[in-house]
Amino acid sequence: MISPNRLLIWLAGIFLRIRVHPCASVVLLLGALLAGCGKPESRVAVGLKTQELHLGNGTEPQDLDPQIVTGVSEHNIMSSLIEGLMNEDPKTLSPVPGVAERWDVSADGTAYTFHLRANARWSDGVPVTAQDFVRSYQRALMPALANEYAYMLYAMKGAEEFNKGKLTDFAQVGVHARDGGTLEIQLTHPVPYFLSLLNHYSWWPVNIAAVERHGGFATRGNRWTRPENYVGNGPFVLESWRIGHAIVVRRNTNYWDAANVRLQRIHFYGIESADTEERAFRAGQLHVTYNPVPPAKMSVYRERNPQFLRVDPYLGTYFYRFNVRKPPLDNPLVRRALALAIDRAALCETVLRGGQLPARCFTPADTAGYTARANLTGNAEDARRLLAQAGFAEGKNFPKVEILFNTSEAHRAIAEAIQQMWRKELGIEVTLVNQEWKVYLDTEKKGDYFVSRAGWIGDYADPSTFLETFTADSGNNRTGWSDKKYDALLAAAAREPDTTKRNELFQEAEAILMTAVPIMPIYFYTRPYLRQPMVRGWEPTLLDHHPWKHVWLESP
Repeated sequence: MISPNRLLIWLAGIFLRIRVHPCASVVLLLGALLAGCGKPESRVAVGLKTQELHLGNGTEPQDLDPQIVTGVSEHNIMSSLIEGLMNEDPKTLSPVPGVAERWDVSADGTAYTFHLRANARWSDGVPVTAQDFVRSYQRALMPALANEYAYMLYAMKGAEEFNKGKLTDFAQVGVHARDGGTLEIQLTHPVPYFLSLLNHYSWWPVNIAAVERHGGFATRGNRWTRPENYVGNGPFVLESWRIGHAIVVRRNTNYWDAANVRLQRIHFYGIESADTEERAFRAGQLHVTYNPVPPAKMSVYRERNPQFLRVDPYLGTYFYRFNVRKPPLDNPLVRRALALAIDRAALCETVLRGGQLPARCFTPADTAGYTARANLTGNAEDARRLLAQAGFAEGKNFPKVEILFNTSEAHRAIAEAIQQMWRKELGIEVTLVNQEWKVYLDTEKKGDYFVSRAGWIGDYADPSTFLETFTADSGNNRTGWSDKKYDALLAAAAREPDTTKRNELFQEAEAILMTAVPIMPIYFYTRPYLRQPMVRGWEPTLLDHHPWKHVWLESP
């Protein structure tokens, strides 16, 4: 940096040598100096020039293998890297052509024939074929892989039997490659939302050559998902993965629709702290945030910077799992007492403040026309009575219980509020356990918890995406609870073509779930977040999906 005295001497020398007005020279020189010595441009400003989107993405992803992961953060990244048979309309999320450019459906709705694009390519330039989908579905259903979303493929003929080891010849499963460009899928029964179901990542293809090259066909933790090994077929390719910092994807020139992809790169930042993320947004480091806006900041943005604040609808439920294998949570009276003792309205109004709604059932209201009649009815007085019936009057002799949650200020605030409510209303003490995302998932999967924070976002707009989570076969159940009648009702609903009759089956199933209370619904989500007005093509969708090839940056 030039000192003030030397700067004056230098300016004087310049004035003696130039023939323009001295005042104009001062303005020009000082402008140049200010430009040279000013703050560097923010990521947001640079990104606008280079078409590079910077956004928060919650947690560090568990993996980037669509047949391994179960989270929203993972979906956000993988949807840039992999494309399934179908795509989503950017406004309605209705299914539109993806790798399949067209399809035929049999008269009875149980057979689909997909015709693949001749110009669909993997990121290494190799054509995407029907056999790639067959082999991908075989891998997804391999018992050894322990895919927690394997049940999503059970509508396919023979899929459930193969996944459970009752069928060993995959050729008998209802998926076949007629030729390189034609894929046939046979279903056990008509599925009205099947094309939407195909947009879930459990149905996306993986590059089997890359999978086998870096760890084995049915091996978890396969290194094919590292940047140097990743082969996808989506609009972007994996450029870098710096753990604890960011995952960067860049435009895939081999993508069949590359000409219509405007963004050059997307930077996904694993920022678990909502406060940290909000500060990064305010400093011009992020175009979009992921975490809910900190409650203390909601009113500030509403009053001073409403152009940045978004509160979008979101098809999801925030809830706690009860591990019914561990006493005293093996007693439904205890579980119901805990569920009735919390003040959901107070949590939404004073802790969250983002328009969330209290939840006393699991499926959000008006999900594809379905609204549950079964609700958790009762109050704190009822909760105390139930706890006394269970043998813990006024909380006496209640065993040590922990609430497990993954790192987040919001999760902690909710857990602390519920801890206080249970202390006040029931006289019981619980401790809080905070774990990083990957550790938390592993702890929950092993069943090494008492009460666990959870959230479920619909995979598609249908009650089944919520209620099937707690069938005995669901890898996402994790409560230890199961009920044969509940499973039978959902199996019947899957086969019922009449919407009214189907919804009645869902009503019966949800009533069983809310009677057994293996979970404690807390609130229905909204999506309060921050977004720069320069982000275009980002629509308020019910599942918070934003097909990346339709997003770009442009000055408002």
